[in-house]
Amino acid sequence: MKILALETSSESASVALLDGERVVERSVAGNPGHSETILPEILRLLNDAGLALGEVDAIAFGAGPGAFTGLRLACGVAQGLAMGAGKPLIPVGTLEALASQCERDTIFVAADARMSEVYFAAYRRFDGGLQECLAPACAAPLDVHLPAEGGWFGFGSAFRVYGEVLVPALGARLSGFDGAPMPLASSVARLAAERFRRGEVVDPALAAPLYVRDKVAMTTAERVARGGKA
Repeated sequence: MKILALETSSESASVALLDGERVVERSVAGNPGHSETILPEILRLLNDAGLALGEVDAIAFGAGPGAFTGLRLACGVAQGLAMGAGKPLIPVGTLEALASQCERDTIFVAADARMSEVYFAAYRRFDGGLQECLAPACAAPLDVHLPAEGGWFGFGSAFRVYGEVLVPALGARLSGFDGAPMPLASSVARLAAERFRRGEVVDPALAAPLYVRDKVAMTTAERVARGGKA
């Protein structure tokens, strides 16, 4: 099985190629998802593997939530490649991809959503995969919440950016946290491979990013209310 994957939901963009059990990944220079950098990296990745685009089985992309521009571009590039090569498309949630990078059994993912907000979700390892326990959502750090029961390990950039507020707000059921990890294309590829085996693919024309908030900018008053600058 060969899966080409794109992940551009954050400032750390990457592309990856899964070929059987082997995954090769390349970072994408510049701001996340820049079309002038991501396409050459995809070509280099395929060239290094000695593959043509038509030889991959499917194309996957980090569908969100995440940076709006990055999500739109990843979806658009993946759609274009899939349509051109006649391949199925596999959207993968970026918070699930991030959770898959954590070795803990109960994972509370929290990523910086900018605008003084946090994207968050919770997953539990179950039967060799991840079970969603809290669907992706977006809130101010003080309003972020854990699932109703159990202890959870925090994972993601929100703990680095908003840790002083977020950690006390989540309380004693947060057993610890790691604020360094970012979602990787290699994680998207591995999750996409599982979906491909189950036949969970979509027509490229029907693919769309996952947005969990409709608003992409705040007024001056809203920024000040959340502790930002006027």
